[in-house]
Amino acid sequence: MTGRQSLDDVDVVVPTIGRPTLRALLTSIADSDGPRPRSITIVDDRPVATGALPHAQGLGWVAERVRFVRGAAAGPASARNVGWRLAAAPWIAFLDDDVIVGPDWLDTLARDLRGIDARVAGSQGRVVVPLPRDRRPTDWERNVAGLERAAWATADMTYRRHVLEELGGFDERFRHAYREDADLALRAIEAGHRLTRGRRVTIHPVRPSGRAVSIRLQRGNADDVLMAARHGPAWRARAGVPRGRFRRHAATVAGAGVAIAGSVLGARTWQLAGAAVWLTGTAELAAARIGPGPRDLGEVATMLATSALLPFVAVAHRVRGIATLRRRLHDTVRAPQPMARRHRPLAVLLDRDGTIVIDVPYNGDPARVQPVHDARATLARARDTGLKLGIVSNQSGVARGLIDMSDVAAVNARLIELVGPIEVLCVCPHDDGDGCTCRKPSPGLVREAARRLGVPPSRCVVIGDTGADVAAGGAAGARTILVPNGRTRRDEIKAAPEVARDLAEAIDMVVTSRGDEQVAPRDAVPKRTRMRALRPATPARSAT
Repeated sequence: MTGRQSLDDVDVVVPTIGRPTLRALLTSIADSDGPRPRSITIVDDRPVATGALPHAQGLGWVAERVRFVRGAAAGPASARNVGWRLAAAPWIAFLDDDVIVGPDWLDTLARDLRGIDARVAGSQGRVVVPLPRDRRPTDWERNVAGLERAAWATADMTYRRHVLEELGGFDERFRHAYREDADLALRAIEAGHRLTRGRRVTIHPVRPSGRAVSIRLQRGNADDVLMAARHGPAWRARAGVPRGRFRRHAATVAGAGVAIAGSVLGARTWQLAGAAVWLTGTAELAAARIGPGPRDLGEVATMLATSALLPFVAVAHRVRGIATLRRRLHDTVRAPQPMARRHRPLAVLLDRDGTIVIDVPYNGDPARVQPVHDARATLARARDTGLKLGIVSNQSGVARGLIDMSDVAAVNARLIELVGPIEVLCVCPHDDGDGCTCRKPSPGLVREAARRLGVPPSRCVVIGDTGADVAAGGAAGARTILVPNGRTRRDEIKAAPEVARDLAEAIDMVVTSRGDEQVAPRDAVPKRTRMRALRPATPARSAT
């Protein structure tokens, strides 16, 4: 038994929308025999946290290593990016929140990764979908069972972290659980990496669904347009994706259109011919879906009703995909940004209290705004090099009733008077219990500021004085610099990827990385030395 060993080279990341199946997944991980992963990050991607997530209490070592973080409510691709960017292990194991790992999953995962060729970027687990033994599977059950044949499905997929950095992670323009995994795999292969199949087994039960589930799934037709634009017309063959029925759907819809046009124009021949094509296409689709199923009254009725609608919905989504393709291709905020392209920052996003101004907890009085030393000149130099500036600030005093948004606006206006223009000001007025996606350490504020500046998060640098600032920037894919003060905790300084002694040095680090000017370093002080010099006098901190 290897359960007491550690697996420090693997972090597990699970995006969730709050399904109760998450508890079953965590339980199965706790019960799995094998080395233990370094951490398990659960990314809550619900638009609003309407209730507590299934907890990990009572699950032994899993409860000690699991952490729950807020995502940006932008889909599973975004949530997975938040998770792996917060992780630090060389391997990132992605699981879905509705799977159950096998009893030896951890041990087999370790074996799948042990001694693996350096050219291999990822390892896929084997997904098994249990189907009923006492009857034929329904259309929905057969759809889920397709995961057993899917290539590179993130229901159980492990990638090297440096490959994710190289590729920029998942493409967040895929907003649904559809094609984002195939897109990442194709980009990895196109970059010269290899992907392998491991021996570990993950169970994917068929969760309950409504009768209209097949209609909702047709939104994936819009994502297929993006896939073709990104990877060419042969992307399906390269990704191991079946061609599907879209051409038949298009013919069925065209037949209906001809029938309607014939009716309006009084062309009976065209009307009858179009109606025949439409009825034949609908009947063929319904028969193909009813035949393999249980054929009970409820299933047959559902297949007949949805088969009549499905072709029209599929074509509508494909048209939507074509119409929005140009916008999606130019959405650089959500597009993946490989690390190789991150060497030249375009914007700096600054925390406000404790970073630009002296921290006065819950300050609503403009008269008490006092910039940190040399803030005006420092930010002016950043503007002179072409950097865009924004502020990303938690203001929980609004939610607590201590200040209101007019107070926040007045303080911000005074700040701009003192330090010069700031192009974007993004404020989170919520408290920890509100379940928002904007409050740092969630990445919402950083993403919103980047969007409003028209800059990808990967081309932004987030500068702040707390671990929440660093975590928010990292989760959004931005570079982060910590500027500690007397209230910054020691563990936050130790964990920060980059540390500056003050705001001026932080801007120095950004400007020199752009190559815009040569700034003589004030001291050649190693990071560890700076950390000792910056140790705070007290661990207390404002809760803004």
